[in-house]
Amino acid sequence: GFELALDSIPLPKARSRAKTPLHSSDYPAVERDFACVVESGVPAASLIRAVSNADKQLIRDVCLFDVYSGKGMEDGRKSVALRVTLQAGDRTLNEAEITAVQQA
Repeated sequence: GFELALDSIPLPKARSRAKTPLHSSDYPAVERDFACVVESGVPAASLIRAVSNADKQLIRDVCLFDVYSGKGMEDGRKSVALRVTLQAGDRTLNEAEITAVQQA
């Protein structure tokens, strides 16, 4: 057994960041990989932000998985590869919906 002194438990900090609630779906997620060639100075974070904003309802995650510059690339350019996870909370996505997000 043990004894717990409730008065000894510290109160949460006023500025603590609470975790957002988990939003899960019973419907399958779809992953698509995209690669684009951009100027070397373009930060990958700006590409991730742009892709994430393409469809806030269906895009669940955008992950950078490769950056390449070297043989086969023009000087001052790089290839950035992103994995995009799409998922609807109320249905299975059809190919037309996935293609529409890809085009966006």
